[in-house]
Amino acid sequence: MIEFEQIGTIHSPYNDLEGMPIQPAGAVGVRGRVEVLPDYVDGLQDLDGFSHIILLYKFHRGSGFDLKVVPFLDSSPRGVFATRAPRRPNPIGMSVVRLERIDGAVIDVLDIDVLNGTPLMDIKPYVPHFNSQDEVRTGWLGEKDSNVAVHRSDSRFR
Repeated sequence: MIEFEQIGTIHSPYNDLEGMPIQPAGAVGVRGRVEVLPDYVDGLQDLDGFSHIILLYKFHRGSGFDLKVVPFLDSSPRGVFATRAPRRPNPIGMSVVRLERIDGAVIDVLDIDVLNGTPLMDIKPYVPHFNSQDEVRTGWLGEKDSNVAVHRSDSRFR
């Protein structure tokens, strides 16, 4: 058994999965707030020097998983590990968001694509030298319209 501690809660304008952006690129400019639990506030020291952060969180409103899914950007079944589908064996999500400011235990962010009330598991700074890759393959997504800004969540992933 692997256990994680919730370190905070993510707040956003999205109270329902229906119509929610499926990636931060579809939520440009959308404001959110991350409230870190008191025991973890000291861990925010020096984070304000970064323009972007990676939020790792639990998909808390879904149940179960399928090893083959039809992802938002496709109409063919794909292996869940070749997608960003939220119904997964370990329902862990991640989003890269813009860090606007930190005030005590509250982090104001932009480009949030996360459901309101989502349990926060971890925060990491986004560092291009660590996170960006020069030569990448995008598998089946390379053949698709990957303009995630226009795609929204729906009931398939509840």
